[in-house]
Amino acid sequence: MKALITSGGRGTRLRPITHTQNKHLIPIANKPILYYAIEAVAEAGIKQIGIVVNADNQDVANAIGKGEKWGVKIQYIPQEAPLGLAHVVKISQNFIKNEPFIFYLGDNMVVGGIQKFIKKFESENSNCHLTLSKVKDPSRFGVPEIKKNQIIGVKEKPAKPKSDFAVAGIYLYDSTIFEAVNSIKPSPRGELEISDAHQYLLQHGYKVTFSEITGWWKDTGKPEDLLEANRLVLSHQQGRIEGRLDKNSTIAGEVVIGKGTQIKSSHIRGPAIIGENSLVENSYVGPYTSINNETRIINSEIEFSIVMENCRIENVGIRIESSILGSNVDIIKAKGIPKTHRFILGTQSQVELF
Repeated sequence: MKALITSGGRGTRLRPITHTQNKHLIPIANKPILYYAIEAVAEAGIKQIGIVVNADNQDVANAIGKGEKWGVKIQYIPQEAPLGLAHVVKISQNFIKNEPFIFYLGDNMVVGGIQKFIKKFESENSNCHLTLSKVKDPSRFGVPEIKKNQIIGVKEKPAKPKSDFAVAGIYLYDSTIFEAVNSIKPSPRGELEISDAHQYLLQHGYKVTFSEITGWWKDTGKPEDLLEANRLVLSHQQGRIEGRLDKNSTIAGEVVIGKGTQIKSSHIRGPAIIGENSLVENSYVGPYTSINNETRIINSEIEFSIVMENCRIENVGIRIESSILGSNVDIIKAKGIPKTHRFILGTQSQVELF
């Protein structure tokens, strides 16, 4: 079995961060989202992985490499434009050939691994095996229609969903999926929809089975999804202190502090992670916070947030909460008089002032 992982697209719902960074490289608990997909595939014993990338960008290939880190072999498959998930499968046929494969959306995260889905796909001799998860807003996703514990239809982003399940971003296929993706037509939005490929398989008598994800699954497509994913990953971590704490600092809960990081006169309440070569001084870092490498937090408070590398938060008079800070962001108290708020903000930025 091979694996196919997506890492393309434009991440429009995560702007302005994704103006300068591929969304699959945004860190969750200080580790790129894409790492979690590769780790899940490697843990399942799959050695050959194809990663679909934007043809005009090398960021993912530069960040991930050839797979030695995970004991796998990675091949990059360029996609000229984001033309839909079925298009991703279509352009990967030369890599997959006739082998069964798992198709994993690289911005999805699931707790508990993927081995159980592979086993069910194989034991039921399926042509296609879908993972389903109950969601509050199924109209955002592909939605299955289920009768007598069988999928009888799949529709992409329906106005009136026929179930409260979403088709999650982990699929298993045999080679019949290529017949489907090469037969369907683009949707009104100009994409080859993976839901249309699933519907094709159903209409042509192929065996489509499913597993319900009873644990935790998250499509990290929106800022609030990133924060929730970060919270859930941190809630499963074990504390580890490799940096230095002075005698005036305290730690509560599961906290990871990286090499070269100094904690001075501060309180860290876990679960939280602070990367390498950072400084936290006279500050409070609250639960579910990830602070990346080379970051300074001085005379400030922050919790339930993601802070990427090389940021500076100094002398901020209010607690920062539920925030995502991209790399090289400075939040500092204004100097001198008059004391004003001054911003340089990208498209789709959001600022709340009190």
